Amino acid sequence: MELLTLMAVLAGALGLTAVARRFNLSAPLLVVVAALAVSFVPGVPRVEMEPELVLTLVLPPLLYSTARESSFAQFKAAARPIIGLGVVLVVITALVVGFVVHLLLPDLPMSSAFVLGAVVAPPDAVTAAAIGRRQHLPRRLMTVLTGESLVNDAAALTLYKIGLAAVLGAAGSLGHGFLVFLVAAVLGIGVGLAAAVLVSLIRRKLEDPLMESVFGIIVPFAVYVTAEHLHPFSADFSGSGVLAVVAAGLYLGDRSLYAGSATRVQDSSIWASFDVLLEALVFALMGLQLPFVLAGVSANAHDNWQLWWCALAVLGVAIAIRIPYVFLNAYLPQAVRFFGRERDRPPTRNLLVLSWAGMRGVVTLAAAAGVPLLTNAGQPFPGRDEIQLCAFVVAIGTVLVQGLTLPVLIRRLGVHDKDDAERDAEEEMAAREAAMHAALDRLDEMTPELVGKLGIPQERAERLGNRLRALVETRYRGAVAAISLSAEERESSPHAAFVQARRDLLLVQRETMLEQRAEGKLDDEVLRKVLRELDLEELALSDTLMARLS
Repeated sequence: MELLTLMAVLAGALGLTAVARRFNLSAPLLVVVAALAVSFVPGVPRVEMEPELVLTLVLPPLLYSTARESSFAQFKAAARPIIGLGVVLVVITALVVGFVVHLLLPDLPMSSAFVLGAVVAPPDAVTAAAIGRRQHLPRRLMTVLTGESLVNDAAALTLYKIGLAAVLGAAGSLGHGFLVFLVAAVLGIGVGLAAAVLVSLIRRKLEDPLMESVFGIIVPFAVYVTAEHLHPFSADFSGSGVLAVVAAGLYLGDRSLYAGSATRVQDSSIWASFDVLLEALVFALMGLQLPFVLAGVSANAHDNWQLWWCALAVLGVAIAIRIPYVFLNAYLPQAVRFFGRERDRPPTRNLLVLSWAGMRGVVTLAAAAGVPLLTNAGQPFPGRDEIQLCAFVVAIGTVLVQGLTLPVLIRRLGVHDKDDAERDAEEEMAAREAAMHAALDRLDEMTPELVGKLGIPQERAERLGNRLRALVETRYRGAVAAISLSAEERESSPHAAFVQARRDLLLVQRETMLEQRAEGKLDDEVLRKVLRELDLEELALSDTLMARLS
């Protein structure tokens, strides 16, 4: 892919993403539809998806960013449904799809059909998570959705490698395949955790927010490549780069809670930008693959309709098999009381939403594009065109069919995070009260320290203490009052009015500084220093207001 073409694709995708965000639309759906339309325009350069580029440079940062923002405690609490969906369902889907394809296309070897099953097995949660956040899905449901996406790629890509080995003539026994999967999981998680611990120690010693963020940026790429190229026994065995990235992201995301404020703010901005950039590129590349798929089908013109019917059948199976499995995964362990513990029965409407959130994504298309042209014997890879056609139909079909209807389903079923919001308000109020009392207790100890260590007069120290006490108590009362208000009441509350007035004053100060600079009375370096202070204060006010209104 030429650099100029890639830049054009990226610019167009980002422009559409900006439009979608401006009008509260689904950016992935808009970008995919637009890319599909562009792919039909004569003279448009053909943009082929390069598997190595996607799997090495695009997938790791997306997974890492998602893992960083995930709660390890919530991930652990939802481990059983996550593993059930992210591993067991992937294996079942790969086997069932492979069997169906082999029935519909008897000339296709079973091993190639299994490769196709592995390619279309892993759902991509980018679209589902974006829709879920916009529709305010319950936190437990979002945890399962994102957690599934963090592990299912590893399971599917390992099955994919096993299937490729079978077609290429390098496959072992079923036990060998299970051992490959086990080694990939253990090595991947081990590499990710080891790297995360090392990076955490280095970042703690640096005490430099800029360098801490730089070290964080290289983590997903470094651990992915290291795990994938680690062969402890033979070339057949390697670590899972996906699991390495996920393990590192979960650990460093948890440790980031103890990092400095500057590092946390900087990291959040960096990874949010990465997400928007890479997601726009991913969905644009998905839509632009249509010419390559049509070219492959045209080479088999004698059985075009059979191939298309097979692709539609695979799409139906991939969607349908998830629905009953989601309910079985939720209710069967309760029926037999796994681990001897009672579990809360998930609401049926939540399970319906989860069962319909099976959109496929870029991993499916990248894996299909990565199928080699020739086997080890120099023969054409059997079923390569069929694999790519079915992968494209499943990926685009699920994004359009399920992606367009999922928001409607969520609204019709009334699945929302009302209970989460009420519980969050109670927890926030209790935490703020505890923090206020801790601050006031520390303030009582501080006054003698100001007098004794710094030599500040007693009267002045007491005045300073009273001002700090009033500030702490005022902020606590304002926060508690805001928690109890509705969204409409918050917009017209004194706190919101204060925030808006303070922002207006900051704007006046900024404009005055710029006028001083334009008149030659203020150096650029001084201006940047002052503007940074004003910007940080405005950002703090903006975050406070948005948190109250959300």
